[in-house]
Amino acid sequence: MSAALDGPRIPAAAGRTSQLVVFLHGYGADGADLIDLGRQWRALMPEAAFVSPHAPERSTASPMGRQWFALSNRPPEDPAGADERWNGAVKARGAIDAFLDAELKRLGLDESRLALVGFSQGAMMALHVGLRRPRAPAAILGFSGLLIGPERLGEATARDPRGRPPPILLAHGDQDPLIPFEAMFMAAEALAGASIPTQWHLSLGIGHGIDAGGLRHGGLFLAKGFADRRR
Repeated sequence: MSAALDGPRIPAAAGRTSQLVVFLHGYGADGADLIDLGRQWRALMPEAAFVSPHAPERSTASPMGRQWFALSNRPPEDPAGADERWNGAVKARGAIDAFLDAELKRLGLDESRLALVGFSQGAMMALHVGLRRPRAPAAILGFSGLLIGPERLGEATARDPRGRPPPILLAHGDQDPLIPFEAMFMAAEALAGASIPTQWHLSLGIGHGIDAGGLRHGGLFLAKGFADRRR
C-alpha cells in the first residue's frame, strides 16, 4: 500500500474553515509549486483552507520533482500518448480520491465545500478525478491542461444533489509550447457534448503558465462556485 499523500497547507484566513481548495501540481514539480496561489486567493475566500499534496511518484524527468504518472514526449494528438495518459490517470486516481476523502473528513466538510485546482498534468487529474467523485465538487479549475479520455465521459457521473455537474473553468495561454491552447477548446467541446457546461479563459501572450488575469478569473470562479453550492 502506497503512503498517503501530503503537502503544504494554508489555513483559512477567517479562522474557521467551511471550504477546501486542493491544488494538483504539474509534472516535475511538487506541492510547493502551487500553494502560494492560495495566499493570493485568501481575501476572496476567507473561509477556505488550501492544501497542495505532493504527487506520489518521483518524476522521471526531474529527480527533485514529482509526477502523478509518467509521461513520454509524445504530442497530445498521438494515440499512444492518449493511452499513456489514460492508464496513468486511472492508476493515480485512487491516491487522490483517498486524500480528498481524508481531508474532507478531517475538516468535517462534504463535497459541496470542495474545489479542485490543477496545473498541466495536475489539471488533467483534477478533471479526471473531479468528474468521477461520488458527488460533484463545488468547482474544478484547470490551468494549461487537457481532457484525458474524452471518449470515456460516460464515466463522468459526479453530480450535486440537484443533479448538476461540477462547474468547470479551463484557462490556457495562447503561446503554450507544451500543450497547445486548442486542447482547451477540444476539452470544452467534449464536455459540452456530455452535458457538462464549461467556461474558458484564454491568456494572450502567455506560455505554459498562469498570468495575473487567469489567476484573478480563477479565484472569482472558485468563490462563485462555493457561493452557488450553498443555495
